[in-house]
Amino acid sequence: MNLFEAVKQSVTTRQAAETYGIRVNRNGMACCPFHEDRHPSMKIDQRYHCFGCQADGDVIDFVSRLYGLSAKEAAEKLATDFGIPYDSMSRASPHPVKRKISEELRFRQAEQKCFRVYSDYLHLLEDWKGTYAPKPEDETWHPLFTEALEKQSYVEYLLDTMLYGTLEERAALVAAKGKEVMQLERRLSELAHGYTEGRGERCGYSRTGTDDR
Repeated sequence: MNLFEAVKQSVTTRQAAETYGIRVNRNGMACCPFHEDRHPSMKIDQRYHCFGCQADGDVIDFVSRLYGLSAKEAAEKLATDFGIPYDSMSRASPHPVKRKISEELRFRQAEQKCFRVYSDYLHLLEDWKGTYAPKPEDETWHPLFTEALEKQSYVEYLLDTMLYGTLEERAALVAAKGKEVMQLERRLSELAHGYTEGRGERCGYSRTGTDDR
């Protein structure tokens, strides 16, 4: 698989945008980085499209425009930053050379995913804390409000560790939370695709395993 194919099959535009500092909300909308945009007008998913300036393309186009790179340079940056292996033709040899993912790149990729998932979860918790705050006449608290109270400090602690912890602390956290991150990512994906409260656990009533501190 060549460079361009490998990148397009491995990374969505949303993953790249979030990794490079673009805030994408749960509906996949973001403020367009290509024009003065005060309100989210860019839809970012597998591809991207801005309803304001009409910028449009795939993940390579996005990174190319974001950093002022050629298409090849943008693809190489993505391959490096996300640890994507691909076949390249060496000048010394006509045979494809498989580029391997280093352990450092594997860790960076896992850490980026871990931070993104917990960051998205924290935004949800903050939203639930306000949206489902109990009223004086309520006899019981909404499960999502209870979850927000229980989990917000814990998730903030994890994010602080990834931001300010030592390399050893960050590596230990990423290694320990792999399963939890996968479960949480699946749950967040279900919520983002419009599951309703009437569908039980898929709406968010199930716990994500975040108690294993």
